[in-house]
Amino acid sequence: MGYMSAVNATEAYINTMKMGKRDNEPDVAEFISAIAAGNNAQFMVIACASTAGLTTSYLIEAIHQTGGRLICIVKGDEELQSSKQALINSNMNQIEFVVGNAQSLLSNEYKSADFVVIDCDLDNHVRIIESVQIEREKSTIVLGFNAFWKDSWLWSKTNSRLLPIGEGLLLMRVAGKCKNGGRRNGGGGGGRRSRWVVEVDECTGEEHVFRM
Repeated sequence: MGYMSAVNATEAYINTMKMGKRDNEPDVAEFISAIAAGNNAQFMVIACASTAGLTTSYLIEAIHQTGGRLICIVKGDEELQSSKQALINSNMNQIEFVVGNAQSLLSNEYKSADFVVIDCDLDNHVRIIESVQIEREKSTIVLGFNAFWKDSWLWSKTNSRLLPIGEGLLLMRVAGKCKNGGRRNGGGGGGRRSRWVVEVDECTGEEHVFRM
């Protein structure tokens, strides 16, 4: 995830819009897909509370743009079968389904993921988010959807933003391990810290998020 690509973000966003009917509200799945593609995410992991849905399906559009890898973690065999059925019209061969504990997997096998999406309806979503903030191998963007009415964004160890998109979208960035004399992956040691800026189009009501 070495650079920001507005072209990739736009392509992913437009393609996901074409996949389903769109209403006046920004669709969180489309937004997540655009962020993944725009940041050139190479290793994406999504942890689902139940059946994998639109967010997982739309992330396929992101990997079309980045050429990356997509892992979908579900809790059990029942969720696995229902997810495959729900995504039967998508390119499921581009998704690697894994049954297991998301907290353990993200802390160990998938520590090198550079883009993590967490369903905050998971009972242990707080512990999952905590686990993603510890000893990452590279700079990681973490998104938590269904975040309204949850307190996970309040105690985050990193700077986080709760965006009014869908049922609430938690957005944070976690630095990777220190390298090159104290610098962390994703940013120079003495450089200016990046920040997220949210702008609202007064005419259309659409929200745009930029990393400065």
